[in-house]
Amino acid sequence: MAQWKLSTEFTFDAAHYIRDYDGPCGRMHGHTYRVRVEAAADQLQASEYCPHPAMVADFRTLRWAKRDALKGGLDHCVLNEVMPKEYETTAEMIAQYIHEKTSKMLPAHIKLKVCVSETPDSWVEYEAD
Repeated sequence: MAQWKLSTEFTFDAAHYIRDYDGPCGRMHGHTYRVRVEAAADQLQASEYCPHPAMVADFRTLRWAKRDALKGGLDHCVLNEVMPKEYETTAEMIAQYIHEKTSKMLPAHIKLKVCVSETPDSWVEYEAD
């Protein structure tokens, strides 16, 4: 069976602090987050922006988090104020949050992986079962 895989990378800038963290990360600070979203499917479909079944997922949909926080994204915000309280603002939970919100925008058969980096040499990956 055929399968398509695509990936897109983007950045956003945001501030955060990790609650109750005993160290510098417990204080407000900022990062330029790098995000990679990978999507895979065995069939192509239309998107919100294209009526033809010609893509796994629309890149515009996958990049929602790079939009300004006032437009529904995560760019130039304090993550502790924008993300739901059940998510801590660690890279692991930011990846999970982006994954879960992106999944809700796509058909259920699309498999996603979200990778997040706070620094150039550290990455976390999140995939749901």
